Amino acid sequence: MEEGLKTANPHDFSTYTGWTGLLRFLLVVFLSNVSFPAVLLQLQRSVLTPDAEMPDELLYGRAGYLYALLYVNKEVGADTVDNDTITKVVTAIVESGKNMSAEEKKTDRCPLLYEWHKKQYIGAAHGLAGIYYMLMQPGAMVPPIMLAELVRPSIDYVRHRRFRSGNFPSSLSNESDRLVHWCHGAPGVIHMLVMAYKVFKEEKYLKEAADCAEVIWQRGLLRKGYGICHGTAGNGYAFLTLYKLTQEKKYLYRACKFAEWCLDYGTHGCRIPDRPYSLFEGMAGTIHYLSEMANPEAASFPAFEL
Repeated sequence: MEEGLKTANPHDFSTYTGWTGLLRFLLVVFLSNVSFPAVLLQLQRSVLTPDAEMPDELLYGRAGYLYALLYVNKEVGADTVDNDTITKVVTAIVESGKNMSAEEKKTDRCPLLYEWHKKQYIGAAHGLAGIYYMLMQPGAMVPPIMLAELVRPSIDYVRHRRFRSGNFPSSLSNESDRLVHWCHGAPGVIHMLVMAYKVFKEEKYLKEAADCAEVIWQRGLLRKGYGICHGTAGNGYAFLTLYKLTQEKKYLYRACKFAEWCLDYGTHGCRIPDRPYSLFEGMAGTIHYLSEMANPEAASFPAFEL
């Protein structure tokens, strides 16, 4: 892992593909090594730079860096990353979203707007749902007025992009009701809606999360693979999240049925992922999901839920 730090892309600050993820792992494994927090915090200089090339999305951008900071505080200790650092990262994400919204003349409808590779994605990995989800985390300490005036109306803007089927498009400009993945579609948006329900206490968010679950139950067994990013295991996590919130047994049953599908690994004609053993695309994520069946009350989508 230390060798990985030497060869990692110096411009990749993501917890999933870059420096932040390596440091997050090392911090948790070697809690006594005081050098790793310092290196992790040094990355904020680049993250906080108002650079148009720096994305805000979860997989490669500021929201992923924010996740890493919150994760370290949860696993290592609440004071490992100071509040001021977290606030600066949150501010950078919010200001970037406000600027993009103003450029697109959507300030009144969607106060926080983001794009990645010139597209305004909706899903959890690259889009609005993942960013809003991280901003609503208690550890992010976003002020209530900011949540109410910026995050909530932006969430409602995404809600109104829903297809009649209950699924969501991959981006604001895409009208194809095709993808049902954690990275694109209802399985990622459902986590945003559940968090919105917890934060704002409005039943509409819970109802629409339940609607997403129906889409996933009908269309979520994927021949694309068994992984958690764009596979059946990732879709199964949506049921576990709703089960933990509602204690409705049907969601646990559905999570178990998706696990059964995954247990027949390799028999459904699914394509082999580019990284067949990785956490997000491959077998590691599938095994992580299957292990959750032993204690569903403690289930947590890896590198996403806190």
